[in-house]
Amino acid sequence: MLGEILHILAAAVIAWILFVMVDIFFKLPEAGGVSGASAIARDIEAGGGALSGGTMMGNIVCSPDASAGTLLAACGVYVAGIPGGLVAAVLVFIGNRICHDPGYAGTTGAVLATFVVYGFTQVGFAATDFIAGMVIAILTIQGLSHAHASRLLARLWRVRQ
Repeated sequence: MLGEILHILAAAVIAWILFVMVDIFFKLPEAGGVSGASAIARDIEAGGGALSGGTMMGNIVCSPDASAGTLLAACGVYVAGIPGGLVAAVLVFIGNRICHDPGYAGTTGAVLATFVVYGFTQVGFAATDFIAGMVIAILTIQGLSHAHASRLLARLWRVRQ
């Protein structure tokens, strides 16, 4: 039981780093790429958060980004291994097109997550560890404190610039 909890926590950290770095690489904090992202960012800024971090959070809410891709890839790997993760990536790509998302953060995140999750299943982790870990990772960005999470994302964004 303790080993499984440690696996879930480690998976949460790995998933968090993966999806945040992919989103930052694709410049999601720079501007609202999809409808609604800028409005969410302005609301988070009005609540004491950072605009660029809020923009990234708005992009996460409004279109399948790397966080959704990571979660869906973990589910796909759980169901069917690498082919399942790649099918999830295709579904994320279609979701991006439906949302008129001009970027490819979600698809890239899903492809990367497929191989990361599968790789960790070869060393004792279960794909379900990453499903639970990804939910925890998303919760830390979207569910605990918009102001604090947006400020953290803004700091990471400034490092990239």
